[in-house]
Amino acid sequence: MEVVKNVKTTERDPRFPTQNQANHCWARYNEWLLCVKNTGDEDGCKNMRQKAVSICPSIWTEKWDEEREEGIFAGLKV
Repeated sequence: MEVVKNVKTTERDPRFPTQNQANHCWARYNEWLLCVKNTGDEDGCKNMRQKAVSICPSIWTEKWDEEREEGIFAGLKV
């Protein structure tokens, strides 16, 4: 039960008012990458990564992580 209490999702974002949250997911993932790019510290941006992972389907984030490693990711370059 303690683990469940610590699970959090991203807060509502007024930029994305519709039920389809695909754009919200994409924005959160790229905001995390921007944080990593600006700070150079993935651990310091862990909270932002959690927000992206909580709203995005895991298959998407896994695919984007793989694309980043291969250098073919369409979003922000870190």
